[in-house]
Amino acid sequence: MKTMLYILVMAAVTFLIRAIPLTVFRKPIKSRFIRSFLYYLPYVTLAVMTFPAIMDATDSPVAGIAALVIGIVMAWFGLGLFPVAIAASVTVFVLQLFLVNAS
Repeated sequence: MKTMLYILVMAAVTFLIRAIPLTVFRKPIKSRFIRSFLYYLPYVTLAVMTFPAIMDATDSPVAGIAALVIGIVMAWFGLGLFPVAIAASVTVFVLQLFLVNAS
């Protein structure tokens, strides 16, 4: 019975998240600030979820930070997601090998 209640609450919340903007914002949003805020909101949310995972996913924060820097630099120069992910993963792998052997 509890499971059904949880599913019902989850369905209601999911529906409301999608239905409220449709009912509240019937006209196009004219405010430049709000439009800019809504444009960048998904990117900020993704960054907030990803950054702590980068720091906690490795045995050494140094390897995580190095992979983050490599990924940012490669993305800045226009490389795609796959090469950036591969380079960041290889960076962590190599640094972890050197850091484990050094200690």
